[in-house]
Amino acid sequence: MSETPPAEWPRLSTLSTGLRCRCPRCGQGPLLKGFLTIRDACPVCSLDYGFAEPADGPAFFAMSAIGVVGMIAFMAFEFTVQPPIWVHFAVTFPLIALACVLVLRPFKGWLVSEQWIHKAAPPEWASLGKHGE
Repeated sequence: MSETPPAEWPRLSTLSTGLRCRCPRCGQGPLLKGFLTIRDACPVCSLDYGFAEPADGPAFFAMSAIGVVGMIAFMAFEFTVQPPIWVHFAVTFPLIALACVLVLRPFKGWLVSEQWIHKAAPPEWASLGKHGE
């Protein structure tokens, strides 16, 4: 009985699979369960998601991107309309917070896809000298 060789998977766009929160190998299976929890494996191609550890990366990129765009919109709104401060507390700040939450999933999917494509692994340290002996 001969074994079939492992299937060759085409390299998919990390932007496409990441923003859709799909498996970085097959592009079909869902990457996340719930809002931000990474699945154990892909239900379609059985890719083990054990390599995926984006840590605080999605939050950093979400806050940075929305922070820049949000502050531009905030300043444009402030300089053109000149609303009272309570309007910013009631409208502008909640919109910025909501936008940060809404882009967390796509950023997390994108970072996991990038980790898969670039074969990210935990760092391995080796001493070249007699350090620590």
